[in-house]
Amino acid sequence: MAQANPALETLKQKYQSVLNLIQQLQGRVLNVNMQGNKLLIRGTAPSIEVKDKIWDQIKLVDEIYPDLICDISVEQHSTPATMTAGAVVGGGDNRRRYRVKPGDTLSKISREFYGDPNGYHKIFNANRDVLHDPDTIRPGQELVIPD
Repeated sequence: MAQANPALETLKQKYQSVLNLIQQLQGRVLNVNMQGNKLLIRGTAPSIEVKDKIWDQIKLVDEIYPDLICDISVEQHSTPATMTAGAVVGGGDNRRRYRVKPGDTLSKISREFYGDPNGYHKIFNANRDVLHDPDTIRPGQELVIPD
């Protein structure tokens, strides 16, 4: 029988309230394991609102969660929205996508992609379906980055 990983057990205990909340809100925990020195939680949520509550709980446990990778997909949409802490992803069909990290602003993201912080309005306009205020973005949101 394999020996238990003490780092895995420690991190599972740290984020146990997150795992409990996923199940309480009718989500599913698909797997929990280590990826490098970080805890990987992969699961599903029944709605974007539930996904946001899960991320709120993660931030209550640890505001910057440097020891966690959380991949939560929303089940009810035909194309699942996935949140992965601190990851930049490329989309198919030549549409760039970016996952918001803690401390990000649209100006900062604009500077990274366009070399100019004033291009934030292009990102905001391309994401009006998920953004309602250019000054309010949350870690984990997936944004389309227009050319």
